[in-house]
Amino acid sequence: MRPIQETADLSAYLAADEVIDHHHPMVRETAGRLAAEATDSYVYARLAYEFVRDGVPHSADTGDLRVTWRASDVLAERTGICHAKAHALTALLRAEDVPTALCYQRLRDDEGAGHTLHGLVAVRFHGSWHRQDPRGGKPGVDARFSLTGERLVWTPDPAAGELDHPLLYASAHPAVLDALRTAPDREALGRALPSAL
Repeated sequence: MRPIQETADLSAYLAADEVIDHHHPMVRETAGRLAAEATDSYVYARLAYEFVRDGVPHSADTGDLRVTWRASDVLAERTGICHAKAHALTALLRAEDVPTALCYQRLRDDEGAGHTLHGLVAVRFHGSWHRQDPRGGKPGVDARFSLTGERLVWTPDPAAGELDHPLLYASAHPAVLDALRTAPDREALGRALPSAL
């Protein structure tokens, strides 16, 4: 799959908004701490990825019913589903001028009865986009930060109706954001999230 930029304007993938609030003190403090350990932007991006993957547990893995969606809240509460974790990673990367996009996969849901939308990110290095999945937390899954080949949590199975959405979004998809904002808890969120874009 070849990713397609939603907009040709690369600055859109560095912008802050209500969701990717990388000017928030929580985001700036976390980014500053990680940047102090990094020798270059690639190392910073890997450290930020590992921080979100390992330091922000996926709420389904921990049984946490809280719904977070704003990057600063995800970092403060240290919980979120894949979309929330993608928002947090995007904010941390953009805070240090790493162009980052939000992207999505359509996957079978846990019950196998339908589909769900999975959120991940893409970073731009050396003139190309590279997808990264900060979801983490799944036994037997070896998701890693990589620019030399994708190390994602899932590979879609087209025979099962799964797919990679090729569009790279500068902002969270409105249907995903609406579900995150309005769901009273994670269980309701699971029913509210779109199954396709």
